[in-house]
Amino acid sequence: MLAGTYTALVTPFRNGKFDAPAFKRLIDMQVKGGVDGLVPVGTTGESPTLDYKEHIEVIAHAVEYAAGRIPIMAGTGGNSTSEAVYLTQEAAKAGANSSLQVAPYYNKPSQEGLFQHFLEISRATRLPLVLYSVPSRCGIEIGVETVRRLAGATPRLVGIKEAGGNPDRVSQLRAALGPRFSIFSGDDALTLPFLALGAHGVISVASNIVPRQISRMVAAFRAGNLPVALKLHEQFYPLFKDLFIETNPQPVKAALAMMGLIEEEFRLPLVPMRAKNRGVLESTLTQCGVLRHG
Repeated sequence: MLAGTYTALVTPFRNGKFDAPAFKRLIDMQVKGGVDGLVPVGTTGESPTLDYKEHIEVIAHAVEYAAGRIPIMAGTGGNSTSEAVYLTQEAAKAGANSSLQVAPYYNKPSQEGLFQHFLEISRATRLPLVLYSVPSRCGIEIGVETVRRLAGATPRLVGIKEAGGNPDRVSQLRAALGPRFSIFSGDDALTLPFLALGAHGVISVASNIVPRQISRMVAAFRAGNLPVALKLHEQFYPLFKDLFIETNPQPVKAALAMMGLIEEEFRLPLVPMRAKNRGVLESTLTQCGVLRHG
């Protein structure tokens, strides 16, 4: 069963190109920080701005740099079923261990359309599949009944990343699918509440910056040490919120640049943070002990 802390990795750029050396540094930092897995080319990895070749290149580099130390859950979803099938098959060839499948965006398919989309992907791969429900970006939610139908129709479906901000969905999914179906929080601020309701971990943005602390928080809760988990949640809650003060991944890339780990570079239509919000983020990073001045 998939569980624990998976980092939704940023995709670093330099002069408009994928920055492979910076990516390797980030992955080494993640492994050293004790995370349970990595998710390249998801939302945080700016997947919509990568072409097919780049998409697969980033996944292949993640596999290479992780070197079997931790598993790779490749972001290979799309709003075209054929695109998602292609990327998933190529990720499998590159050595990914599982696939994250976002709900098709912009098309706004029906629940039957979602069912057929994910079923078609499952028939085209042997990779375990984790669905990704994020209504704020996709305009639709993957219904609990649709998830239950898919789990009954294919053994490939093993979990879901829940990013709709609704803790009740965890209880609904647990009731429909049982305790062995992996549920990941898609929102760092809700990780602890989700875990309390039976989720198994988080696909985290914040762990790009503080991998050891997020890993400790999740592991502490899963080991029954709620005081430690709660203390870490409270310590980093301001960071969880301010990493979304502007559109993700703008703040997390700004933070990593402040830490000297990557260039603060995006592809349009994403742009650098506004100065006022950058100051708020820098203050929060200092408050949380990530940055030290003087």
